[in-house]
Amino acid sequence: MSTSTSDALTAHIAGIGFWTEGLPDWAAARAFAADGTRVDGAPARPSPQLLAPNERRRAPGSVAVALEVALAACRDADIAPETLPSVFASTHGDLGITDYMCETLATDPTAISPTKFHNSVHNAAAGYWTIGTGCTEATTAISAFDATFAQGLLEAMMQLAAGARAVLLVAYDTASVGLLGTVSHSEGLLGAALVLTRNGAGPRLQATLRAGADLDLPGPLGRLAERNAMAQMLPLFDAVATGAPRAVLRAGPHGSLSLDITAPEHTHG
Repeated sequence: MSTSTSDALTAHIAGIGFWTEGLPDWAAARAFAADGTRVDGAPARPSPQLLAPNERRRAPGSVAVALEVALAACRDADIAPETLPSVFASTHGDLGITDYMCETLATDPTAISPTKFHNSVHNAAAGYWTIGTGCTEATTAISAFDATFAQGLLEAMMQLAAGARAVLLVAYDTASVGLLGTVSHSEGLLGAALVLTRNGAGPRLQATLRAGADLDLPGPLGRLAERNAMAQMLPLFDAVATGAPRAVLRAGPHGSLSLDITAPEHTHG
């Protein structure tokens, strides 16, 4: 059953952050969506400036990409990170670390790395973010398999509807390896973030839950990173990058989240 127009959740996109291999920021992602342009010499891994250099080197890819895009979105929105409640959405967390933990526990339990154990929890990126920014606002870590991004977006929009002025949404996944990779497949590193506000000059989203899970064909970004578990978010980013009026996300096994997108009247180059 779909919601009525009057019940639909709304939000404005005030800031965007994006990172995947070959596209290290949102400007690069927009250029790729428009004409297939790739960035020469793009870094193989994010280097989030929120972390001290030694922590930056040790942070797993999942944390690095989440912090990179989160900070980029806040800067794009010109909103102080420490003022924002946040939602961190990841399909699997860090499957590389999870696989390491399972294998080590099965073969040599006393050899578990304390650092990897520390980074194995699903809310690791959220923890690094709140500590690094000094943010004491509420943060949520969410996972809902291939509906993770849609459910994270709904959570952020519900917080706006409940009174928050702005919310940070961060979505990310990394590659799976080992035995876990045979049952939970994901390739590469992908992350994106949105600062969502109740009012603003950015693109306006109106979200409506619908029965049925029929999705549109993937756009340029969706085809580029289709093997990453968080490719589920890319219909929205393709739509915003190309100026499309609508995107549909998987919201569960029997439902979808339809997003009507109203472009701002004036954009800044």
